[in-house]
Amino acid sequence: MEYEYEKEEFQRQTESMGVARKVKRGLCWYPAHLGRAYYNSLNQLVLEITRTEDTDIEHSFEFGRPVCFFRQSADGKIAYMNFAATVSYADETRMVVVMPGAGAVLEVQAADRLGVQLYFDETSYRTMFEALDDVLRAKGNRLAELRDILLGTAKAGFRELYPVRFPWLNATQETAVNKVLCARDVAIVHGPPGTGKTTTLVEAIYETLHREPQVLVCAQSNTAVDWISEKLVDRGVNVLRIGNPTRVNDKMLSFTYERRFEGHPLYPELWGIRKSLREMMGRVRRGSYDERESVRNRLSRLRDRATALEIQINAELFDGAHVIASTLVSSNHRLLAGRHFGTLFIDEAAQALEAACWIAIRKADRVVLAGDHCQLPPTIKCYEAARGGLERTLMEKVAAGKPVAVSLLKVQYRMHEEIMKFPSQWFYNGELEAAPEVRYRGILDWDTPISWIDTSGMDFKEKFVGETFGRINKAEANLLLQQLKAYLLRIGGNRILDEKIDFGIISPYKAQVQYLRHLLKSDAALKPYRHLFTVNTVDGFQGQERDVIFISLVRANDEGQIGFLNDLRRMNVAITRARMKLVILGEAETLKHHGFYRKLLEFIQEIG
Repeated sequence: MEYEYEKEEFQRQTESMGVARKVKRGLCWYPAHLGRAYYNSLNQLVLEITRTEDTDIEHSFEFGRPVCFFRQSADGKIAYMNFAATVSYADETRMVVVMPGAGAVLEVQAADRLGVQLYFDETSYRTMFEALDDVLRAKGNRLAELRDILLGTAKAGFRELYPVRFPWLNATQETAVNKVLCARDVAIVHGPPGTGKTTTLVEAIYETLHREPQVLVCAQSNTAVDWISEKLVDRGVNVLRIGNPTRVNDKMLSFTYERRFEGHPLYPELWGIRKSLREMMGRVRRGSYDERESVRNRLSRLRDRATALEIQINAELFDGAHVIASTLVSSNHRLLAGRHFGTLFIDEAAQALEAACWIAIRKADRVVLAGDHCQLPPTIKCYEAARGGLERTLMEKVAAGKPVAVSLLKVQYRMHEEIMKFPSQWFYNGELEAAPEVRYRGILDWDTPISWIDTSGMDFKEKFVGETFGRINKAEANLLLQQLKAYLLRIGGNRILDEKIDFGIISPYKAQVQYLRHLLKSDAALKPYRHLFTVNTVDGFQGQERDVIFISLVRANDEGQIGFLNDLRRMNVAITRARMKLVILGEAETLKHHGFYRKLLEFIQEIG
C-alpha cells in the first residue's frame, strides 16, 4: 500500500505541482547549473550540478536517491528527460549524480532552463520486497531461525559469560553491553532520551570486535549512519562507510569507500588502465582487420588487469575494516554481495521499517537493535498502511515478544529532573532517573523548569494551509516570540552570548515552523542571538538538545480536534529536548480532551 501510494503521489506531484512549489518543498533544484562531467574513482560517469537560487531551502537530495532531469520552456511547460540518475553526493548548493551514459550527459548539457528533481525510489522498494520474499521462503538456514526467534515462538538464546566491567559506564549501560555480548540471537538496547544510547552502542561494538573480526553497522538514514560511524572512528575503530555522508567534512569523507579506494597505492595504475581503455574503445572501430584485432587483444588484457586490480583493492579495503557501515537499503550494495557477518548492529532501529531491517539481517548470524520505540516512528506516507501495521517496527515486536532480550538504559544526562519526570512516568514506567550533575541544573534562580502558557480565551485560532504544511496559528507564534524576548531579557543578553545559551523552537507543523523562522529573521532586536536559535519540526529535532526549548502546539478549535498531536511519540521527542527550561504554548481547552495533555497540564500546575 505504501509503495502504491508513494508512486501515485509522485505521479500526482510530477503532473500537477508547479516547479516553484517543488523547489519550496526541497524536492527540486531549478534553475540547475551544470559543472564538469567526469569518471569518478569507481569508474562511474558523474555530473556536477549546482544551484545559486533558493539556497536557504533545505532539500531532500542525498546519497543513493534517484533523480530525473527536465527542461522548462518559456511558456512554463515541463518536458522530462527519459532516464534516471542517482545522487552520489550532495551538500547545500552542489551535488554529484551518477549518469546512465554519455548520451544522457549530452542531452542534459544541450538543455537550457534545466531542472533536477527527486524521482520515485523504485530500488528501495524492490530491495525490501526481495528481502521479505527471502525471509518468507527461508528454510533450514540461519535466516529461518532468526525469523522464528524474532517474530515467532522460538526462544532467544544467551551464553553464560563472566560479566565485563566498564568503570566509565553506569550500571544499566554496563548491563546492556554485557547482554549484547551474551546474546546468541538478538539483543535490544532501549535508550530513552539523554541516556547515552550511542555511547553504550559504541562500547558494545568495540567489545564485540575483540571477539569477531568484523561487524556490520546499519541505520535507516544516512544521517544516523554518519553519527554512529563518527563516534566509532573517535574510538579508534577502522570504519569503511558504504555510501556518501550527509554532513560533509574531511573527517567524515576519510572513511568512505570511495575516498579509501582513491587513496589505495594501486589506484593510480588502475586509473591509468581505465583511461587507456576509454581511449582505445574508439580505435576498435577504425583501421584494418589486423590492427583492430591487435587493439581487441590489448583491450582484453587491460580489462583483465583492471578487474584483477579492482578485486585486490576491494579485498584489502574490506579485510582491513573492522566495521562496515551503511544504511539498511545500501547493505544490499553490490560491494557487499556474498559477505556475511557474525553480528549486525541496527542503530535508530525504532525509526526503521521492518522490511528494511530484513535486508541487512539476511547477512548476519545475530542482530542487535538499538533505539527507542517511544520516540519517533518510521516515516510513513500512507495513513492506511501505517494503521494496517506498517508503523509497528521490528524493534517494537521483538521488545514485546522477547522482553528477556531488552536492556533499558535508566540514567539520563540531559534534563533537569522535573522536565524528565512526566515523560518518564508516561512512557518508561517511571524508571528513569536524572544523573546527579543534571538533576537541578537551571539557568535562573527561582525559575520553574517547565511552564505552560495557556492561550484559552485569547481567541487564537488555527488555520489549515494544505496537506503538506498542516496548520498555522499566527497569534500563538507572535505570543511565543513575545515570551521568548521576555525570557531573554530575564537572563540578560550579555550572559546569553558569553555562556552561549542555546534555544530550540519546535512546532509539529511545517507551516508554523516557517512562520516562526520568518518572525525571528525579521525581528532586529533578536539579531545578535540568531546563531543560538534553531527553529524546526519535531522530526528535525530528533537526537538533539538545547538549554531552552519553546514548543508551539498550534491546535485551537471548538471541536477539541488535535489531529497530528495524537502521535504521542512525537510529543515525547519534543518535551525531552530541553536541558534546563521548557516552555509550552497551547490552548488547554482544545488539548485537554486528550488524556496525555490533560495529565501533562496537571503535572505542570502541580510543580508550580
